[in-house]
Amino acid sequence: MDIKIREIISDDYAEVVSLWNDVLEIRNVNDANFRVTMEEMNKAGNYKTFVALIENNVVGFVTIVQALSVGVPIGYLHIQALAVKRDLQHRGIGTKLLRLTENYAKERGISSIILCSGMKRTNAHAFYEHNGYDRDSYCFDKMIDLTQG
Repeated sequence: MDIKIREIISDDYAEVVSLWNDVLEIRNVNDANFRVTMEEMNKAGNYKTFVALIENNVVGFVTIVQALSVGVPIGYLHIQALAVKRDLQHRGIGTKLLRLTENYAKERGISSIILCSGMKRTNAHAFYEHNGYDRDSYCFDKMIDLTQG
């Protein structure tokens, strides 16, 4: 199985949206809002999305952002999303995407990578721990009702 990894191109968007919805189970991602968001990320310059390909078909992706942090002049990398097609998991694709992310960080002198993973995604937690990531904090979120003043 020959796995190639490269930066995302617009022809990949539909396949990445499908992975986002199927694997990450985030149902509010669609072709239109994904395209708009990718354009904004590209303009910002500190975001990258890489896709894993088998025979020119997208089988996985990782989206990262270099974020600033007080006391850490170069900042850190935040993995915003990582997904691999369900029927191709446990074949090294996710690990290759993580290694690419780690090498990307090293090339930029970044020594810290963080990510959040849903509480119920225990298989994902085991995957990250198997790849040397420590479980050292909780992520919290809160949805703000924008319709109320």
